[in-house]
Amino acid sequence: QVQLVESGGGLVQPGESLRLSCAASGSIFRFLTMAWYRQAPGKEREFVAVITSIGSTDYADSVKGRFTISRDNAKNQALLQMNSLKPEDAAVYYCRATFTRAVGSASYYWGQGTQVTVSS
Repeated sequence: QVQLVESGGGLVQPGESLRLSCAASGSIFRFLTMAWYRQAPGKEREFVAVITSIGSTDYADSVKGRFTISRDNAKNQALLQMNSLKPEDAAVYYCRATFTRAVGSASYYWGQGTQVTVSS
């Protein structure tokens, strides 16, 4: 199995930056698709960004141009650089790992989340 631990959350003012990290256990990190999701109070959990095992990325429209997802396979880490933060970015951010064996056959692993607060 895969264990995920997020870190880097905190309180920032609008316009400032924050860098989140997701540390994964195990020896298969390089084969995982890593993604970030977030959930604000009273709202559903939503997709933020994803990076595949070969480095392809995609982002939610709300964060395009401001957030950058990356990975460091040597350190078993997925990173989310968040720039120009807005109050609407405030949420608990969750890391998700996906292991896809074949089309229609995948395993999902979630971290416990890290709080990001954006307020003046």
